[in-house]
Amino acid sequence: MDTLEKAIEFENRKFSFKTTSDRIVAAREAKDLILAVNELYKKDKDAKLMDLMKRLTVIKQKIEKRLKGRPLTAS
Repeated sequence: MDTLEKAIEFENRKFSFKTTSDRIVAAREAKDLILAVNELYKKDKDAKLMDLMKRLTVIKQKIEKRLKGRPLTAS
């Protein structure tokens, strides 16, 4: 499967993570896809690729935020 096809499939995938392991795998996959699209962007300088990277980054940040959990408050 082509890198762009994988990225679009990942972007359209429904995320319902049952375990922390699932979240870690998804965050790593997002990172790998972003880096792969970035390599394509370096060659073409296509604005559509930059937009795709931005959307994937937002998804990755949401996953990582969920991984970190809520900060503990001092009482």
